[in-house]
Amino acid sequence: MFKSKKKKRQAGEVNTGSTADIAFLLLIFFLVTTQIASEVGIPMMLPSKDSEPHMTHINERNVYNVLINSNGELMLDEQRAEMSELSQKVKQFIDNRGVEDNLSQSPNKAVVSIKADRGTTYNSYIQALDGVKQAYNELRAEHLGLSTLDFAKLDLKNPIQREKFEQAKDAYPMMISEANPSQAVK
Repeated sequence: MFKSKKKKRQAGEVNTGSTADIAFLLLIFFLVTTQIASEVGIPMMLPSKDSEPHMTHINERNVYNVLINSNGELMLDEQRAEMSELSQKVKQFIDNRGVEDNLSQSPNKAVVSIKADRGTTYNSYIQALDGVKQAYNELRAEHLGLSTLDFAKLDLKNPIQREKFEQAKDAYPMMISEANPSQAVK
């Protein structure tokens, strides 16, 4: 019989000389095209370094003191309270309308003062600030006859809904005073 001789093929080689160049180009491409999400933080307007504080006389009756110590404990007008009570107590203070002598005379005169010790955690401070803002948003929603969720969904680009929001804002102006931190007191 006939024997055919098969030639042994040499194994093919892949040219890897340009692999590093390709990897480098891909790296550059992804670095240039990737958008890095930046953290938003807390939207607050801070006073400029050169500005003098604007001092006006405020009746003590219209100031609600929220104090947070270095242990995260809350004092509302010198009364111990839980963080879960903050929003409801602030609402009572703001919406008193002069009925009780120890609460504000009107929502337009009510000021909520937040003060923390230097040792207070950011989490405790932000919880307190959120509780105060929640109280204002709930009062504004009630003023418009909306649920808090519906109030949060108002489209401020829509002129009619923007006007409603401005009415609620005028009825319950958010006046929050953030006092300088004091030394930690236990």
